[in-house]
Amino acid sequence: MSSPHPLDPASAEEYLAGRDIMVAAGLLAGPVRFAYYGLEEAPKDEVLAGEAPDRRLRAYLVNTGSGESVDAVVSLTHQKVVSARTLDPGLQGQMPILDSDFARVDEITKADPEWRAAMARRGYHDLSKVRTCPITAGAFGPPEDDRRRMVRVLAFIMEREHDLAWAHPVDGLAAYVDLIEQKVFKVTDEFELPVPRESGDYDDEAVRGPHRTTLKPVEITQPEGPSFTLDGYALRWQDWSMRIGFDAREGLTLHQVSLQDRPVLYRASIPEMVVPYGDPKFRHWQAYFDTGEYLVGKWANSLELGCDCLGEIAYLDATVTDDTGQPRSIANAICIHEEDFGILWKHTDIFNGSAQSRRQRRLVVSYFTTVGNYDYGFYWYFYLDGTIELEVKATGVLFTSVYPEDGHPNATEVAPGLAGAFHQHLFSARLDVSVDGRANAVEEVDVSGLPIGPDNPYGNAIVQQVTRLARESQAGRRADGSRGRTWRIISAERSNRFGRPTSYTLYPEAAPVLLADPDSPLAARAGFAANHLWVTRYDPDQRWPAGDYVNQNPGGAGLPAFIAGDREIDGEDIVVWHTFGPTHVPRPEDWPVMPVARCGFVLKPTGFFDRNPTLDVAPPAAHC
Repeated sequence: MSSPHPLDPASAEEYLAGRDIMVAAGLLAGPVRFAYYGLEEAPKDEVLAGEAPDRRLRAYLVNTGSGESVDAVVSLTHQKVVSARTLDPGLQGQMPILDSDFARVDEITKADPEWRAAMARRGYHDLSKVRTCPITAGAFGPPEDDRRRMVRVLAFIMEREHDLAWAHPVDGLAAYVDLIEQKVFKVTDEFELPVPRESGDYDDEAVRGPHRTTLKPVEITQPEGPSFTLDGYALRWQDWSMRIGFDAREGLTLHQVSLQDRPVLYRASIPEMVVPYGDPKFRHWQAYFDTGEYLVGKWANSLELGCDCLGEIAYLDATVTDDTGQPRSIANAICIHEEDFGILWKHTDIFNGSAQSRRQRRLVVSYFTTVGNYDYGFYWYFYLDGTIELEVKATGVLFTSVYPEDGHPNATEVAPGLAGAFHQHLFSARLDVSVDGRANAVEEVDVSGLPIGPDNPYGNAIVQQVTRLARESQAGRRADGSRGRTWRIISAERSNRFGRPTSYTLYPEAAPVLLADPDSPLAARAGFAANHLWVTRYDPDQRWPAGDYVNQNPGGAGLPAFIAGDREIDGEDIVVWHTFGPTHVPRPEDWPVMPVARCGFVLKPTGFFDRNPTLDVAPPAAHC
């Protein structure tokens, strides 16, 4: 087996080799399934030193007969199990949902007499027309329920083969399924409301109307080919260089991002997201941690030229595994291309007569994933001027319920009798920053005006207030649009020609953080979503903002636990965590399939360069 770069994703051969090690150690005896299987990344010190670190894989194992869960790490280099830790589900939570759980839950639910009777009372006897939707359970009590490995199941009606089931929810009824005992242990049947009848099949001409014929073709060509080069997982474009990674849990990852051979980010990813719904009654438990509970990377789409990506495209495949640890390749999972992005800079000078224009261009590294009803695209943009942007494109289908005749204070009626509940999509970005080296610090920068006074006689002064974040306890911060609040990540080792630290500034979107009550069960599990910003001292074991084991975790894990030691973060090797995302009050226009909604953040060089770094960009010769 050839030696990969330490940060390259695990290959199919490596997954099989790691599986053989676990078989030999007896870890896969009995009905043991893989809830997660991925690369255990090498220590940063060893990677940066150019060493050949121990190549390791990490597996979350679930015995579907006993419920025992084991977190195992194997060394491919030394062909042995490094560690195997058995979890206490009541204290630490459960492993993620298995692929096979979806089909098994459907069988279990439809075989349950009480649930079948509840469906029959609603007039549904032919269960072949019923689609069951298993939803992660959270931790809401009673304690005997929380210790079970369980899901809560809602139902939708699909009258014909190509119907959109989400248009026809069965409300007021849920089955609680124990995944280990393989039975329904509770049925909640709180109310009956008519199932909405209007079709939501957006492929049906009767719903969408005839396709419009007035859009003329748009062709994107690069006759000389793209400006980037891709060597395995190493990507170079203009002054940028980076390595591309992929993980079954968090999806696309970026490593060793440098600009003009100066480090900016050691690692960047979106390692968690929570989607809490705001219906406080029957569905109070409805909230998804799509990364920690469902593994967004496993559901990556195979992208198609002309449909998902336009232009001169380079693709990378992704390798994930099934429940048995067998590898599965996702073709064209990652799309890499460059785009024209309008004006880079322009000026017509009134004195010297110079008239200059330059075009902006950006490198795009992206992937799309489908988790249940929603589809998410994650797009990392790298610009000629040193800007980095992360944009999430959310689309797909609303998770629906029934809209009562007397209205619903927590939902929008998006079709006759059909409700789209108010909800949030809160993402956590993990930015292992390395701005001109590993010694970094963070300054919070607000802008404001000043009252009229001796130094401001006309009241027009604008000033910055800069606050250095010295310890982890000080670095749980909220965005503030009224102050134009940003966070400046500065080098403690390098200065620009003005004697100021080189830096990058994080520009957040000042949207709400978690709206659930701070004392709620959800807030206990989604502690990372309480602030827009966290800064922690780098620790290789602190990778997941909601903790390692998110499913049914009782709370307190992740970032709230990481900062408990209140470590110093001024001039240290630090990680910046950023919470962002929309609060979605659905519109009728979001039904039956939602136009893309965008959210994200921007990182801009601030004194990283001594002047505009794009002065050397040539004018478009054929046009200017």
